[in-house]
Amino acid sequence: MGGALEARGIDASEGRLTSEAEGAVVIEEKVLVIKRIHVRYRLSGCPDDKREAAERSHAFHASRCPVAKSIGGCIAITTELEFV
Repeated sequence: MGGALEARGIDASEGRLTSEAEGAVVIEEKVLVIKRIHVRYRLSGCPDDKREAAERSHAFHASRCPVAKSIGGCIAITTELEFV
């Protein structure tokens, strides 16, 4: 996500872009199984004229994310972008 923002001239360095992930874990046949992951991105200091570009980057970034590409077929992954 940070690389996609930087490519559009949006500074995501020095803590401007942070993320927090939550997972939903269930027990199946006495084994813990991760069913869902939700990632909340927070972007601070984004100029108003760059917010649309940031939202577009967020909309497609999972399709280029190595982690999402690796596990997205078996674990539901959702994301959100919050401007702070």
